[in-house]
Amino acid sequence: MKKRILFSAALLVLMLQAALAQSQQLTVQAGSGKQTVLTRADLEALPHVKVTTMNSGTPSVFEGIALEAVLEKSGVQFGETLRGKRLASCLLVEATDGYRVVIALPEIDPAFSDKQIVLAFLKDGKPLDDKEGPYRIVIPDEKRMARWVRQVTTPKIVDVQ
Repeated sequence: MKKRILFSAALLVLMLQAALAQSQQLTVQAGSGKQTVLTRADLEALPHVKVTTMNSGTPSVFEGIALEAVLEKSGVQFGETLRGKRLASCLLVEATDGYRVVIALPEIDPAFSDKQIVLAFLKDGKPLDDKEGPYRIVIPDEKRMARWVRQVTTPKIVDVQ
């Protein structure tokens, strides 16, 4: 009986770990339709950035990855290749609850803008809670937080025709 209970408990732990790992994945879809699945480990291996923001008069420090680096890891190119028709491309960011926002690719490219857009996974040194995370878009210099997408699941490159 003890062995069965231990086996059941171990199986439950493995299933929970697998579910957590899956929920921590991010699927990036390039304009060609190619999808790249990034794990939390893939993202944490990229250079981290920290930004301090004010939220209702209270400062918060978000830590994560520059959105440009996440997209480049998925094969999206910036810099000199972002010209012509590609200037009309945008990033459609989707959340678990169906919320969606658009960010123009030139806004993400440091060659065009000093705007810093972060895919955050920590807030004030702690992982984002279930309401916000596991990933959140943070755009510190925006006056309204309408494009600060919580529970990001799928960033997609969309070519405007």
